[in-house]
Amino acid sequence: MSDILGDMRRTHHCWELGAADIGKEVVLMGWVQRRRDHGGVIFVDLRDREGITQVVFNPEFTPDVHEKAHVIRNEFVIGVRGKVGARPDGMINPNLKTGEIEVMVTELKLLNEAVTPPFMIEDRVDVSENIRLKHRHLDLRRPALQKNIITRHKASVAVRNFLNDNGFLDLETPVLTRSTPEGARDYLVPSRVNPGKFYALPQSPQLFKQLFMIAGFDRYYQIVRCFRDEDLRAERQPEFTQIDMELAFVGEEDIMAIAEGMMVALFKEIRGIDLQTPFQRLPYDEAIARYGLDKPDIRFGLELKDMSDIVAGSDFKVFASVVKSGGIVKAINVKGGVGFSRKELDDLTDFVAIYKAKGMAWIKVKEDGTWQSPIAKFFSDGEKQAMIERLGIEPGDLILFGADTPKVVNESLGNLRNHLARKLDLIREDEFAFTWVTHFPMFEYDETEKRYQALHHPFTAPLDTDYGKLTDDPLAAKSRAYDMVLNGFEIGGGSIRVHQIELQKKIFAALGMEQAEYEEKFGFLLSALESGAPPHGGIAFGFDRLVMLLCGESSIRDIIAFPKTQKASCLMTNAPAEVDKSQLDELALKIRKISLDS
Repeated sequence: MSDILGDMRRTHHCWELGAADIGKEVVLMGWVQRRRDHGGVIFVDLRDREGITQVVFNPEFTPDVHEKAHVIRNEFVIGVRGKVGARPDGMINPNLKTGEIEVMVTELKLLNEAVTPPFMIEDRVDVSENIRLKHRHLDLRRPALQKNIITRHKASVAVRNFLNDNGFLDLETPVLTRSTPEGARDYLVPSRVNPGKFYALPQSPQLFKQLFMIAGFDRYYQIVRCFRDEDLRAERQPEFTQIDMELAFVGEEDIMAIAEGMMVALFKEIRGIDLQTPFQRLPYDEAIARYGLDKPDIRFGLELKDMSDIVAGSDFKVFASVVKSGGIVKAINVKGGVGFSRKELDDLTDFVAIYKAKGMAWIKVKEDGTWQSPIAKFFSDGEKQAMIERLGIEPGDLILFGADTPKVVNESLGNLRNHLARKLDLIREDEFAFTWVTHFPMFEYDETEKRYQALHHPFTAPLDTDYGKLTDDPLAAKSRAYDMVLNGFEIGGGSIRVHQIELQKKIFAALGMEQAEYEEKFGFLLSALESGAPPHGGIAFGFDRLVMLLCGESSIRDIIAFPKTQKASCLMTNAPAEVDKSQLDELALKIRKISLDS
């Protein structure tokens, strides 16, 4: 069998060579980034995954090789043999590691030709994301994306090394399992050998990793693919990767210490940053009170202040009536924001409307201390003084108010806070600020289904002091759940699990599940809990989101090799796609056409 490479084998990557290599004979292989013909001498920037090296075809040095180089075009695949030389004076490129040298080519092998690509293979390419995703194999040649994918690999190695060194076992869990309620829709897989029955792709390995603890494996981890059929946004994908772990005979502090240690190792390896531990801890109620969200970005101020008690008796009926009906009034003090134009204020009002806020009141405090606002006249001097003290109001400030149900006020002002920080350039992008959010509520009430739902999942243990609230006042019960938050992103979440069967049954009952239902769905778990389950808990990190932050990107699509669009489709392979009727018949399935509007 012939070998197109012949006796030519790569000796170096294109980013390796420097001044110390001058005089060496080398073999490089890669793609033609660009070709330049300077009056006879042909210069080619040769690119591989490590970077670029300039190779030179000189007609005075090797006329036959130079003649062959005339056919080279962008993205052709070539191999070259040659001698490393110093670039002439004035031709050094200080922006390249290889900028001091070039390779004088003595042998050229054309390994493959290439059609003209639909966009330039360079980082600052002006082309739509859809075109890039359609031609993802070309998009992945861009240096920035290659760097991201390589960083993803290095992050995976760093995580595995840390967990292996700390007594964890890398154990696999099934991909084909049964559908269980975990908060999002399952992807279902029909069974050919069991007509009319379905597997589900796992939203997480939650129950299986608990079973590992009950089986006695003590410390488990897995870098695992998970699947959720949910509405997508920049940091979500239908298939995603988790760093999943579970530990036996532990409490919250043990798991937090391991998780923090992993972050320290990861950020040192990838970014060269020394993180300080322990990370800040924020109870859920405090996070909501101060920041409006359970994933607060703590890199800047603009904290929310509850003004309900101050305005409850005011003459401004909008605020007073909201408080009387059980709602709240909160405010943000935007220091130096007095210069916001009316249009900018209208834009902020439109922004909070995204989060169902019906409006936004404002007060500008002018440099002479007077209050400019349509609502200022409704407040007494005493109420104004109370606002000044609580909000730290000074001349030049802009005060923004939200008044509605607690959920609407917190979500709208919490997101407005983040929006203002970006608008006012208050965020240091090179800062990594971690915090733990703890003591989440056990349940939330679903108005549509008229029943309680687990805020995390139904296997989360309540605080020991809140067992009685599971039946008496479920919404007041707090859990032993914890989230790790980084720069306003939830990057990890976990909890101490229920390990006693009677407590697990009590939680199922609080969720409105009859015994027959939970026995049918979770009988295997209940049986395991009866078999001597140790106290255990765990955490799962969103690996894609974590790598996104490590790479300084704003979308996880830029750190996943072959991502889906926001409509959960792959533009490169045209998935999902219709299948042959014969395949459907084998699965005993029939497609029913429905309107997207139905």
